[in-house]
Amino acid sequence: MTLSMIAPRPAMPLRFAVFGLALAGFAACTAAPAEPQEPSYIVFFTPLSAELDEAALGVVADAGRAAEARPGRRVVVAGYANRIGATDADRTLSKLRAQVVADRLAAQGVALSRIALRPKGSVGGDPGIESRRVEIDIN
Repeated sequence: MTLSMIAPRPAMPLRFAVFGLALAGFAACTAAPAEPQEPSYIVFFTPLSAELDEAALGVVADAGRAAEARPGRRVVVAGYANRIGATDADRTLSKLRAQVVADRLAAQGVALSRIALRPKGSVGGDPGIESRRVEIDIN
């Protein structure tokens, strides 16, 4: 009994399969590069506060300059809060934080029509600084 009697014959000769893989790899290499993604700007707040401190003002100013340099892009402002009690209170605080940042961006010249607010409410039981933030994305 020969090997060809035991194993099924491949449908495509190996040299054609290798050639096809090489072409696919070449096509992937020649694709247009993706446009670089603008980093998120993150503004941190003290517990139970929606007040911008000096560090936060600097971050918002940087985001405002980046937004002005890209006038065709939307500016998404997402607010977060840690769980402080009622879900409505958490959502209200996250919305207030997002609104304060959006207002500051508008004061810097970013058109309100470009700004989208996304109050996220509480992020769970984490009382850390990550849950007391606003993220600014320019996309």
